[in-house]
Amino acid sequence: MPENKLTARLWRGSIFAALVSSIAIFMVMLQMEKNALADYEVGDIYVACREIPKGQVIDGTNQKEFLEIKQMDLDLIPDTAIVKLSEGETLVATGKIDKNSFLTRGMFTTKEEITEGMQEPVIAGFKAEDLYQVAGGTLRSGDKIHIYQVDEEGQTRLIWEDIYVQQVFDNAGAGIDCEDTTSAAQRINIYLDKAYVEHFYEQLAKGTLRVVKAVG
Repeated sequence: MPENKLTARLWRGSIFAALVSSIAIFMVMLQMEKNALADYEVGDIYVACREIPKGQVIDGTNQKEFLEIKQMDLDLIPDTAIVKLSEGETLVATGKIDKNSFLTRGMFTTKEEITEGMQEPVIAGFKAEDLYQVAGGTLRSGDKIHIYQVDEEGQTRLIWEDIYVQQVFDNAGAGIDCEDTTSAAQRINIYLDKAYVEHFYEQLAKGTLRVVKAVG
């Protein structure tokens, strides 16, 4: 056999062997990638798409304004993460939440938690002028207040503590958003057990009640 034909045959054999080897390596790498993807599971988690101020109420009417769903490695999602919201669920931010924060249950309270222990929770309202110095008008939804009573002898005693502020309004009756840090709250709605409403308004009319804003 002439030397040039032998060289050509060997060259073609080398190319074929290299091609087979490349295909084999590609198939192995493809299988490895499929195995890796099979092991990499993702899950949904709610993320703050904007800053959420303390006391902000999030429900079905404004959920899309504050929350969005993102996917991440399932192993990195904490057990307390908010991955699903039931229909009609209402969340209230217990503190300021930065944009793009992964949301967990510990960042919020719920209406059920707020009214826990109340036999028949209701919303009671009062005007700022009904009480002496209502925290300088700085009350906002999500704040907690302590209500004291001053008796005829000038003695003060705690009547209700950790009363939750449901909503506040300005002097025109417009609701004040939690982001608003300047408007003075003139009307305040609070959660109260119905059994105490009569006593609350009686003492309010007498001018014996005082409000202190809880801090922390």
